[in-house]
Amino acid sequence: MAKRPKSNQRSRTGDFLAILLLLAFLGLFSELWWREKHPAVKSPTLTKQITANIPAAPVVVPPAVVTAPSGILPTIPPPVHPTPQPPVIAAPIPSSAVIPPPTAIVPANINPTEPLPNASGFPRPVHGGLELQVALARWGISPGSVDGAVGSQTHSAIAAFQRSHDLPVTGIFDSATKSALTLDAPLLTTYTISRDDLDRLQPLGKTWLEKSQQSALDYETILELVAEKAHAHPALIKQLNPDVDWKHVKPDTAVKITDITYPEIADKAALVVIHLADKYLEAFDEDTNLLVHFPCSIATRVEKRPVGELHVQVVISHPNYTFDPAVFPESPEAQAIGHRLVLSPGPNNPVGVAWVGLDKPGYGIHGTPAPEEVGRTESHGCFRLTNWDAEYFAKLAWIGLRVEVVP
Repeated sequence: MAKRPKSNQRSRTGDFLAILLLLAFLGLFSELWWREKHPAVKSPTLTKQITANIPAAPVVVPPAVVTAPSGILPTIPPPVHPTPQPPVIAAPIPSSAVIPPPTAIVPANINPTEPLPNASGFPRPVHGGLELQVALARWGISPGSVDGAVGSQTHSAIAAFQRSHDLPVTGIFDSATKSALTLDAPLLTTYTISRDDLDRLQPLGKTWLEKSQQSALDYETILELVAEKAHAHPALIKQLNPDVDWKHVKPDTAVKITDITYPEIADKAALVVIHLADKYLEAFDEDTNLLVHFPCSIATRVEKRPVGELHVQVVISHPNYTFDPAVFPESPEAQAIGHRLVLSPGPNNPVGVAWVGLDKPGYGIHGTPAPEEVGRTESHGCFRLTNWDAEYFAKLAWIGLRVEVVP
């Protein structure tokens, strides 16, 4: 029998493979066509189940509001209020912040009498160090005695403003702070010196004994009086009024001063915090809103600095002062006197124009006869404020008010 040619066998094998490939292609095409015409549908039951398992947002119930007393009452206990320490106390200027020298913000030669851009339109952006200090002070955030020189106390005030306005806390007058802090009224105002202003002036005794013999410890000079009314350094007042002879001022003399008024007091403070390291005092309302930020002086000796919780025990406006030689062991004059003396009230009284006594014997928050030195010098143990800050703070204080002193 004759054999079939090998070429015919190969041809049939190739035809078979081609048919298989065609069938596979048709099957794949059919599958794709079916999915296109019948897309998958999500299970509504599963969707509802997932949605039902998401917890509803919690209902936040605000804490009870307890109003601080409207007056100074000796038997009112400390108020019940939300604890403000975590969001407020632990917010100093970051150690990594780079604080510029004063010349970074303040011009080398400050001339507050020169007209500024848009001087008649308010509110407007702040220009220079003097306007910065005044704008801060009008919020009750004091940079100390206003002098136009932006130093550590002004940077501390900037940081307080930033904390109270939820801004990044840098202590620097940065772009975010410039947008939030504006000047809302003219920088300066006119004060007319009266006959009563001049009549109250009197020399201040040089010794404790001489001071105890005076009927009042009032202002010595009219420059001192005007500077305190302006919350300003005497040097700035002289700069604003170069033509005034301060040793021979007459009644009805008109002088330029910085126009600073603290916010009207709507209620008493709920908490006071004194920061020893940075030398400032802050008061808050019951909702932890900042009421005031004031520079303060603290005790020279570390062991004289009380740390922890204290309470206001007494509030006195225009107090007298009991001089006790035992408090001044370093003074030969005090040791020679050997007994207590009572000094009359007045802005040059050692505790200034207000005394807020604490429940630690001998300790209090008070004014000073040298306001430009507050926060720069140290005391025998009390917390010194400028006279204008002490007077305002006394209006916020009440018997039982909690005072936290932190390192």
